[in-house]
Amino acid sequence: MKSEEYLDLLLSLPDMEDYLPKVSPDGKWISWAWFKIGPASDVFCVPSDGSSAPLRLTQTPENTSLLSWTPDSKAVIVAQDQAGDERYRLFKVDLDQPLELRPLTEAAPEYFIQGGQLHPNGKWLVYTANTDVETGRELEASWLYRHDLVSGVRVPLAQPSKAMETEPKLNLTGTHILYGRKDLHPAGVQTWLIDIDGKDDREILNFGPDVKTFADWLPDSRRALVQVETPTHRKIGIWSLDTGTINWLLDDPSRDIINAYVPNGSQWAVIVQFQQGKVSCSLIDLDSGAEIILPKIPGNLIPLAPAFPFHTAENPGKLDIERDIWLGFYYSSRQPTDVVRFPLADPRPENLLSLTDIWGLTRLSPGDFVQAEDYLWGSADGLKIHGWLYRTRGQARGTIIYIHGGPTWHSEDWINPKIQYYTALDFNVLDINYRGSTGYGLPFREAIREDGWGGREQEDIRAGIESLITEGIAQKGKIGITGTSYGGYSSWWAITRFPLDLMAASSPICGMTDLVVDYETTRPDMRPYSEEMMGGRPDQVPDRYFQRSPINFVDRIRGKLLIVQGERDPNVTPKNVSDVIKKLDAAGIPFELLTFDDEGHGVSKTPNQRTLLVRQGKFFEEAFNQG
Repeated sequence: MKSEEYLDLLLSLPDMEDYLPKVSPDGKWISWAWFKIGPASDVFCVPSDGSSAPLRLTQTPENTSLLSWTPDSKAVIVAQDQAGDERYRLFKVDLDQPLELRPLTEAAPEYFIQGGQLHPNGKWLVYTANTDVETGRELEASWLYRHDLVSGVRVPLAQPSKAMETEPKLNLTGTHILYGRKDLHPAGVQTWLIDIDGKDDREILNFGPDVKTFADWLPDSRRALVQVETPTHRKIGIWSLDTGTINWLLDDPSRDIINAYVPNGSQWAVIVQFQQGKVSCSLIDLDSGAEIILPKIPGNLIPLAPAFPFHTAENPGKLDIERDIWLGFYYSSRQPTDVVRFPLADPRPENLLSLTDIWGLTRLSPGDFVQAEDYLWGSADGLKIHGWLYRTRGQARGTIIYIHGGPTWHSEDWINPKIQYYTALDFNVLDINYRGSTGYGLPFREAIREDGWGGREQEDIRAGIESLITEGIAQKGKIGITGTSYGGYSSWWAITRFPLDLMAASSPICGMTDLVVDYETTRPDMRPYSEEMMGGRPDQVPDRYFQRSPINFVDRIRGKLLIVQGERDPNVTPKNVSDVIKKLDAAGIPFELLTFDDEGHGVSKTPNQRTLLVRQGKFFEEAFNQG
């Protein structure tokens, strides 16, 4: 099939990306946000018993994301911004009135909302927002609000003084809220508890100023599942509201746990861990600590919740491994993200029942996708680095290095439409999980903090490129690099700091160019992350910010450059681009520029993705033909 036709099929393939679907409190429904089903993302749901097709809940020209279910399981709370500006307005959508978005908060707010849960009384909404509603002043820190939807009165329940990205967690009974604070150190997170009236605001989890702690309510609303990051691993326990004590369930340095949760209707916690970038899951009994390891299967299967009805009067919430059916999230580089039902005793792919009929929504088949291959190499200091290698089926015309964002995130064995399209253009692609990535253990993730941004993680990338050359997979003069956010920053770094003959082309997307400008202009709640990664503010470590900013080294650029930016980006703002353009012009460095006035941090809307990928394909082809 022709590359243009293939691209159109890729960009019409529904994709849940990396956001886990949410099961309703009663277990009867499962909901998610689907990308590429239209011009922007929209929210859908489906009965968990598979009795009917997915129900479309929203249909708008702007990206809409799923926040939560209402306690009665009859509606969802969703968020929508304008052109990617991340200044969300919250809506309620009732299942019996799909496509009707009932506004809960003001339009085009001058602040950033995080989270959004409806109280069981149906009239209070809980979220955080970096605003003082009395003065209308935007704040650095996000305050915790209880918003009365009847009177419109917003009561600040908690007023932290330090900025942090945090989504409050309201228990099912509506009595208490868990939320995070960064009062002590940019690298730490302490968990706090407050009741719904704003009383008894207190810290409940603190294992050190620079230690991250997380907590999520159990269905009984009296206990919470606790996750604490030690220097070597994440340990899991149960905290009791009644006693204030923790019963530890898992404390194993050999395991790389990245998530844990307890579904409604279950006495078991789902443990999600990674082994060399691949998902591995288990279930652990909350009372006895007994654990069931799910068998490894082709692809990645994450259990979400037991399928309704999830208990009997004789055996409430207990696990019957021989008979139980669960809901799951399933995907691979040849399997689109999907919601499935599966037998706990035998979750092989042939036993998974799709609830979305994903393959019925596309003309693509598994054979139309290039399989991700494990690829390993040693970095400059000997650290083993892992990535995903995608080999074109034709004669390779060049190699594209793909860098994920974050940096504390990772690429998995999943369908990335950009990468699949690059391979269809006969480019090999290496998708790199450099140090700082999740999924390879906490020491690997935290290693990026030793140097800060622009440190040895960039050497991981350079060493991966050199390994491809040594293995005959890539050749100098025909290597390009791209990525979004931190991937954009790394793309800038490669074209300005790698050996001059190594990179033929770079296409940074929404990437930081000046780390000082980025710190000063980004969302206030994101500044602590820069401080954590860089070891302080720009005024505290100015030389590090200067040396790690690609804008100060643009005179070294020799390859072709295509800059991509969303004009509404509040994270890596357009000032990163306008300032670097001045430096490029002054140095006489040619470049191409592609901007989107209806995009924010990244390029997410389907028509814009098509424009971007077609432009990138031609850009890399021209660059490699010059080499």
